[in-house]
Amino acid sequence: MKILYFDCSSGISGDMTLGALVDAGADLNEIQGGIDSLGLPACRLRAENVKRRGFRGLKIHVEAADEKAHRHLHHITRMIDGSRLNERQKDMARRVFERLAAAEAHVHGTTMEKVHFHEVGAVDSIADIVGCAIGLDLLGIDEIVCSPIPTGSGYITIEHGRVAVPAPATAELLRGIPLAASSVTAELTTPTGAAIAATLASRFGNLPSLAIEAIGYGAGSRDFAEHANLLRVIVGQSADPVPSDRIWVLETNLDDVSAEIVGHGTQQLLDAGALDVYTTAIQMKKNRPGVKLSILCRPEDIERLESLVFAETSSIGIRRWYADRHVLPRQTCEVVTRWGSVQGKLVTLRDETVRFTPEYESCRSVASAQGVPLQQVYQEALAAFSHLPNGERKTAP
Repeated sequence: MKILYFDCSSGISGDMTLGALVDAGADLNEIQGGIDSLGLPACRLRAENVKRRGFRGLKIHVEAADEKAHRHLHHITRMIDGSRLNERQKDMARRVFERLAAAEAHVHGTTMEKVHFHEVGAVDSIADIVGCAIGLDLLGIDEIVCSPIPTGSGYITIEHGRVAVPAPATAELLRGIPLAASSVTAELTTPTGAAIAATLASRFGNLPSLAIEAIGYGAGSRDFAEHANLLRVIVGQSADPVPSDRIWVLETNLDDVSAEIVGHGTQQLLDAGALDVYTTAIQMKKNRPGVKLSILCRPEDIERLESLVFAETSSIGIRRWYADRHVLPRQTCEVVTRWGSVQGKLVTLRDETVRFTPEYESCRSVASAQGVPLQQVYQEALAAFSHLPNGERKTAP
């Protein structure tokens, strides 16, 4: 598993994060191409090597025309959805902006749909967040871990006037996240940086056990007397890897279709390549009982499976999000019973022990052909496997 660690000794901001990712190896030209596809006014990224208290770092400058218009969440998500970004990049960028919108809505007493993004809706902040999503994907990061975050102290002036550090939205975003003390009288962590860390980091604490592959330093705009104003990212392979892959979850709520339609659609989705399909009983508006249809799939299957859902059910909207999935190594395995061969899955656990699970269809076929109870075939298959020496356990052809 490839892990990225945010070392936030001088806080975290959008431009510092983007600079650190590029310094760690993310291709700036690829990031620029993704940002170009958003349809923003002329927006160019320029990288500059700078010194902060004697240490080198990469400063990313976002060069764009001044804007006066404020954007709402739907304006930004529409830009992301219409861009050339891949699904993982879009998902990360959308989730960061949604987290920002929720925080801004809370502190201003409004809704996510109505909140204005002010500073974080400006071109440079959009470029920072989208650029970071692209950079993380280019680096192939599986998990993000973050250090405790210092916010700084003192006061700053924003569009709403003079406020204490951390700014209201930043403080809201950092709820439940460990903070680090700092004597610096300045804003070390911005709302954009807090949103990136709060949304994308899976855990907070010390540097995890890993074999370092790359290190990147992103520079902030100021040079403090107390310490180097740098965000360090450390990228490496976990020293105790857990097999994992990346999947997508698709969901839709249904309250006006029959059980037969749901059952037929479920089978169609499985036949079309869904990793898993399941339903959950839910209560919908006006106290109507309904069904939540959930689908696990690979990124390349999203479009085909969503088309099937729209064709086979009454759904008019599908939710989707990216998920990490830990998986155990497995292979097909064949055992011989008194009624014939039965296939199953041979799974290797973390302690190197193995577990055999007979396949339903193989057991059903044997039970039907031999006229014996299905449960008895299961039991015979498990017994046959338990009596096999390790060397005779073979994979199915």
